[in-house]
Amino acid sequence: MNAHLRRCLITLAIAGSLPLGAASAAVTLLGTGAIAGTATDQSGFTGLLEDGVTLKNQIGGFGSAFAYTGRGQRFVAAPDRGPADGATTYVDRLYRIDIGVRQVAPYGSNAFQFTPAVTDTLLLSDEAGRPFTGSSTAFDPTGSTASLRLDPEGIRVDACGTTAYVSDEYGPYLYAFDLATGRRRGAIKLPTKLLIDAPSATPASELNGNAFGRQSNRGMEGLAISPDGSKLYGLMQNALIQDGALGAGNARISTGARLVEVTLATGALREFYYPLDAASYGLNEILAINDHTFLVIERDGRAGAAAQFKRIFRIDIAGASDIRAVKSLPSTGVPADIVPVTKTPFLDLLDPAYGLAGAGFPEKIEGLAFGPNLPSGQHSLLVTSDNDFAAGQPSKIYVFGIDPSDLPGYQPQQFRNCP
Repeated sequence: MNAHLRRCLITLAIAGSLPLGAASAAVTLLGTGAIAGTATDQSGFTGLLEDGVTLKNQIGGFGSAFAYTGRGQRFVAAPDRGPADGATTYVDRLYRIDIGVRQVAPYGSNAFQFTPAVTDTLLLSDEAGRPFTGSSTAFDPTGSTASLRLDPEGIRVDACGTTAYVSDEYGPYLYAFDLATGRRRGAIKLPTKLLIDAPSATPASELNGNAFGRQSNRGMEGLAISPDGSKLYGLMQNALIQDGALGAGNARISTGARLVEVTLATGALREFYYPLDAASYGLNEILAINDHTFLVIERDGRAGAAAQFKRIFRIDIAGASDIRAVKSLPSTGVPADIVPVTKTPFLDLLDPAYGLAGAGFPEKIEGLAFGPNLPSGQHSLLVTSDNDFAAGQPSKIYVFGIDPSDLPGYQPQQFRNCP
């Protein structure tokens, strides 16, 4: 990579303030990167997990949580709880991922080759050094943050690059981890309405044994940080149990989900109502454009040619009601006294223009991160997949170039060198 291209790739710019609208054809698929499902990490573990097929050091699931560090082409990722839906003692970890960039064609669709590589592995532990695990059995019976089970689904890095904020789907909890040691620095208080009374190792027991809180495996799936680093935004994957989430046979019937805002300095909380396009869809990630607009992944649970809905929406919380005091919501329809977030289409990943749809398209599109700007002046948006630790399925990173006019008011996250 020549010096000019490198300088362009690490230069961040602020787009001007323009009216809100759907993205145009200026959004370009620049290329796709992948890490093989058989790749291994630097954890030092050997042997197989309890499922009998997954290596203890196998790289997988990191597309669940993906964030830019503000430094060159370096990102961090948090694999989720491991294979077999929490039935193994997978040790939670973070990855540092460097992405090589090489232009292979004239600028345009698929003009770049992206080569991601895991360069470091950081094992996660609590303040006492006890390792976190994806095992569903490692819960604290009181439902407190003393729990050692952890299902990372969102990650963001602070301005200094020393702390990683991680959202845990099991709790849901929100933790701060030291990026030098992997130790937890603390837990950030979330609304108690998100928590269940009776945690269990089995999803059915959790659903049948609780009258409120998150649905099993439908907790805090997405995490954003405001550009100035002062606030975190945790996005629930689906409705809370008390929000009319479930119908007969525990079928999901609600078309609403909650978005939680946390002011880090004070602990102040707000909540907003997000309307899903369908009750069968789920929310997977949220990424800040500025302090009030965000990108959100909303998708179906289908893979390959069966996939029908894999979309990114732009939402705006300005003017939306704070529903923190609302204890329960109806399954469908927004109450007259509640103003939901504004939601507009931004990017359809199955649009034939991108050539991604088809047999090889992943079920789980779960990560979003802005990266360095490109020589064209476009913003880069990275979209990642969770391969569920399947050895035969690579983890994919789709890189899009977005014209500044399609991201009105964009403010890059602020990074700085700290003492």
